[in-house]
Amino acid sequence: MERWQWLGAWERGEKGVEREWNHALYTYVNDYNACEISCKPHHEPLIADVAILEKRAERLLLLEQWYHERESHPVRSETRAKLLQVLSNEPYQGVVDVQLYRRLYYMKSGITHREDRIEKERLTFYKQQGRWGISSIVHDVPERKPIILGDSMSDENSFALNKPLLNRELLYPGIPARPSRYRREDAVAYADRWWDSGNPEFEEFDVNCTNYISQCLFAGGAPINYTGRRESGWWYRGYVGGRELWSFSWAVSHSLQNYLAHARTGLTATLVDSPSELQLGDVIFYDWDGDGRYQHSTIVTGFDAGGMPLVNANTVSSRHRYWDYKDSYAWTTATRYRFFHISDTLGT
Repeated sequence: MERWQWLGAWERGEKGVEREWNHALYTYVNDYNACEISCKPHHEPLIADVAILEKRAERLLLLEQWYHERESHPVRSETRAKLLQVLSNEPYQGVVDVQLYRRLYYMKSGITHREDRIEKERLTFYKQQGRWGISSIVHDVPERKPIILGDSMSDENSFALNKPLLNRELLYPGIPARPSRYRREDAVAYADRWWDSGNPEFEEFDVNCTNYISQCLFAGGAPINYTGRRESGWWYRGYVGGRELWSFSWAVSHSLQNYLAHARTGLTATLVDSPSELQLGDVIFYDWDGDGRYQHSTIVTGFDAGGMPLVNANTVSSRHRYWDYKDSYAWTTATRYRFFHISDTLGT
C-alpha cells in the first residue's frame, strides 16, 4: 500500500504567531511525498507556474523509468522540513530557505530498502485572492560546485616543524609503516556515523563530499602520504597559522580520483569497469557534464537486493543512496562515472 506522511512540527514566527504561508509549506511537503511514491504529478493549485510544473513532470517521468530499470518501486516517503532562514516575510510574499530531510522506503525483490537524504530548497510564496501559492522553487545543487583550488604550498620549510595531524612518519620517525589490511567495515561504520554531520576533528567545507570520503578511507586504515605540497600526496593537517594545510586530493573530487588512478604505494586502488565489481568501502566519482572533470565522490556502504551498490555522501548528505544518482538534480544524460576498488593491502 502506498503511504506517506508528514514528520515534524510547524515552525512559528515571532511571538509564536504562525506565519501565513506555513500551510502552503505543509501542503508542498505532503504533495512532494505523494509524488515521490506515485511518480505522477498531482494537480495541486498550490503551484501555478507552468514552467515549474513541466520540470516537475519531467523529473517524475525520469524517476518512474529509473525505478522500472532497477526493478524496484517506492512504497513510502517521509519528509521533515526545517526552516533555515526567512529572507522575506511580507503580507503578500514570503521567501524562505528550507532543509528537507527525506526518508524513502522502496521494495526490490521482496526486500524493503531505506535511504536517507538531506536537501535544501529556496521557496517563494505569494498570496493572491486570499490564497497562498508557490511562484518559485530553487534547488540547491552543491554537488555541481567545485572547490576552488588555492595556491600551491611549495615552501616546505615554512611549516616543517609543525607535525601533521595524521602523518605517521613524522609522528614516529625511524619506525617504518607496515602494510596493513584495508578495514572496509570500519570505513563503512565511519561513513554511517558521519553522513549527516561533520566530525569536529576535521574541517567541514561547503563542498564536503571528498573531505568526507577521505575521512572514511582514513578510518579504514588508509595511510597518509604526506608530501607538504598541496598538489601531490594524500594528506591533511587542518588549519595551521590561519592557512589551509591539506592536499588537493584530500578535499577535491577530481584530484582524489587522479591520485587513486596513479598511486602505487600507500593508498592504492584499481579502476574497474562496472559498479557490480565494487565492494564495501570502495569509491565512485561523478562527472556530471561528461567533460572529464569529476565533481562528486561517494563511498559504497551497502548493496540492494540485486547486488548493486548503495552509497553515502556529504554536501547533499545521503545514506544508502542508489549509486547512479539519476534522482539527483545534478545528474545529466552526459554524466560519467569512475569506479575504484580500494586495494585490500595498504602501505609501502
